[in-house]
Amino acid sequence: MNRTELADFLRRGRARLDPSAVGLSPGARRRTPGLRREEVASLAGMSVDYYTRLEQCRGPRPSRQMLTALARALRLTDDERDHLFHLTGEEPPRRETVSPHVRPGLLLVLDRLHDAPAMVVTDCGEVLAQNAMSRAMSGDVLSRPPRERNLVRGFFLDPAVREIVPPEDVADHARRHVANLRAVAAARPDDPRPAALVAELRAASEEFARLWDEHEVAVRRSSTKRFRHPVVGLLELDCEVLLSDDRRHHLILHTARPGTDSHERLELLRVVGLQDFSRTRS
Repeated sequence: MNRTELADFLRRGRARLDPSAVGLSPGARRRTPGLRREEVASLAGMSVDYYTRLEQCRGPRPSRQMLTALARALRLTDDERDHLFHLTGEEPPRRETVSPHVRPGLLLVLDRLHDAPAMVVTDCGEVLAQNAMSRAMSGDVLSRPPRERNLVRGFFLDPAVREIVPPEDVADHARRHVANLRAVAAARPDDPRPAALVAELRAASEEFARLWDEHEVAVRRSSTKRFRHPVVGLLELDCEVLLSDDRRHHLILHTARPGTDSHERLELLRVVGLQDFSRTRS
């Protein structure tokens, strides 16, 4: 691990980022350009002390998950992400598989969606990034252990995940998850991850196994969905799904139609959610 080069790379990556480019308010006048260390640490989901030690050439070797989080926080390109991995003596993720690295341009779009919940997920349901509104609506998925960030696994194995869905809509959500996963598994027969997820869920969930045996196929597309929020109540939202060039990363955007109760409730969620997020960062 090249601690000196790593520290310099992190400092320069932090200095070149404007706060507004990552969805942060510029705030008071800054003595130096770019993001503060605590802001990078917050975006990456690590402690400020840990990140500070990395910049001071005295931190422990970051895990692969932590390197991915740093690459996302610093808005690194694929080549820069690979360089970050090399500096720590790690092999970068293979590019022919679905990468956990989200392109900076896609993250920029996500950061600028201030009034609508949005997230980036893989075609298998792994959550890679969320904006503040998404965290306000469904919780901070990226704060969970890596195994608990998959929307499909969570829906079938964690009862708490279903609490956001009205009971009468649960069956429809379940069928959509299974039908999309079947399409993904068939499209990527050489990738072991979809097959492993299917095998795990078939063994652990009778509901999933029953739906899987029905052999429905349907890729994730735009739709209307309803969600229950403990503060603002029922939200009926239009769900738009935008695909990356390779169709393996999905930007999922939820909006409410103007003039509806859901639109007013989403506005309330924006105020309440951003206030809560501000408190967690202070």
